[in-house]
Amino acid sequence: MNSTAPSHFVPSIQEPTELERNWRRLRLFEARVRERLETALEPHGLTCSEYSALVALHYSDDGGHLRQQLLAESIPINQSSLSRLVGRLERSGLTERYHCAEDRRGVYTQITDKGRATVEEARKSYVAALESTLAEEREGALREAVTALLPD
Repeated sequence: MNSTAPSHFVPSIQEPTELERNWRRLRLFEARVRERLETALEPHGLTCSEYSALVALHYSDDGGHLRQQLLAESIPINQSSLSRLVGRLERSGLTERYHCAEDRRGVYTQITDKGRATVEEARKSYVAALESTLAEEREGALREAVTALLPD
């Protein structure tokens, strides 16, 4: 096998567009922030996804429980990943699952008192990591950009 390309071979790779470059920057930024948040949550025994699930449950309008489909949409995460995530939280005593009384196929996840205490404690570390990661002068720009991209 010849390891060099033929002399007439010219790759047809175009320079990335501004949109592609900005998307890449956004993804790199998100990865950097997520890494710092994961580090901050580690002493609490949580991942970012687990923390997000607990926050969604803790602040839900339904008193700390959500149908698993709604929980998956609020994180966002696919159903099979959510089942594994909720299983880990349940084994840790942070959540409980139960079937809907009206529709036995529907499964709800309920945050426990231990889950509430854990998310309240972890929130301090999470917010501190966010604040240290997002410089004050960039926070306003980030808020504007996110609001423009994802209006309420």
